[in-house]
Amino acid sequence: MIIPTYNELENIARILSRTRKAVPAAHVLIADDNSPDGTGKLAEEISSGDDHVHVMHRLGKEGLGAAYLAGFEWGINAGYDVLVEMDADGSHQPEQLPRLLAALTDADLVLGSRWVKGGEVVNWPKSREALSRGGNLWTRIMLGIPLRDATGGFRAFRRETLLGLGLDNVASAGYCFQVDLAWRALKGGFRVVEVPITFIEREYGASKMSKRIVIEALLLTTLWGVDHRAKQLRGLLARRKVLTS
Repeated sequence: MIIPTYNELENIARILSRTRKAVPAAHVLIADDNSPDGTGKLAEEISSGDDHVHVMHRLGKEGLGAAYLAGFEWGINAGYDVLVEMDADGSHQPEQLPRLLAALTDADLVLGSRWVKGGEVVNWPKSREALSRGGNLWTRIMLGIPLRDATGGFRAFRRETLLGLGLDNVASAGYCFQVDLAWRALKGGFRVVEVPITFIEREYGASKMSKRIVIEALLLTTLWGVDHRAKQLRGLLARRKVLTS
């Protein structure tokens, strides 16, 4: 399990305890972006007494996607067969992790989804819900994918899936990283399934969501979508030309 952190001192001990209880066999990697509040130091103290907890100290705040890519590389090199993304702030419930792992039996990538039947969000204002639902609708329209929650960050990958996604040329560093990887998996022919989760807004610490992150996601998704639709149109015109020649 890869848990990126930046200033999560109030949450890290709690989320590690819950995760270890939910899936005792799992190993956890804390990928800390040099948190000035001491998150990395506390994680080290916890790991010193638990051989299932590992800590990666990164140079600085480089974005969610960069932290996950570093975590994927670490996990793959360490020989793990399943790698999981999960937030540190408690919004993703570790107790629901067994649900994702069970679904991975018949899938290559499992997405914890807020917007499929049975999924829900707790303590979100209507404006935040509308933004998330609208962003996912835009993603489905632009990229032509069936996923209800392509932007969610609670997900489980098979090792082979990650190796087949071409991670070396992933350019998205922010939250659009989640859309990027899900779309790559679908284009690569991997089986992607969604399972319902309950997403709970953080109780402690500050949210990392910002207007810049939203704009980046909207811009990149639009650019990818325009390119995707242009390729579809060129393919259609080429087939029509063959048929009429």
